[in-house]
Amino acid sequence: MPQDTRIDPRGYRFGAAITLAVALIALVLGAGPAGYVAIGVLTLMFIPGATVGPQATLQSWLFKRLVRPRIGPPAETESFRPPRFAQQMGLAMSAAALVLGLLGIAAGFYVFAALVTVASFLNAVFGFCLGCEIYLLLKRTTTRAA
Repeated sequence: MPQDTRIDPRGYRFGAAITLAVALIALVLGAGPAGYVAIGVLTLMFIPGATVGPQATLQSWLFKRLVRPRIGPPAETESFRPPRFAQQMGLAMSAAALVLGLLGIAAGFYVFAALVTVASFLNAVFGFCLGCEIYLLLKRTTTRAA
């Protein structure tokens, strides 16, 4: 696999920690203008990762500039595809929270913002990328054996 399609797995875990912080801020601010701004920022943060891959996000840039020089290169790299799918799921959930909140459906805002929070918590704290696992499960169930 070409090097530009391989990513440092520590980078998207760092990105999940930033996502977790923004999602928690949105939940604490609640279903109101400030919470909608926070979830809107989060939605915008997901767009580069969902379209290009996690290597194109602000979080990745911060990791490459601030963290990786201090911890060195990774022992191994991974494909960007499962984390990109996770970013697509995050984009869909944060956009759903934003739209439902703007439509006055506070419960929808809280449910979808909480889903983003739980998924980013699992990745940031335990290194378990829920979206990546769903991607791999879908890949296994839709790929025919040779």
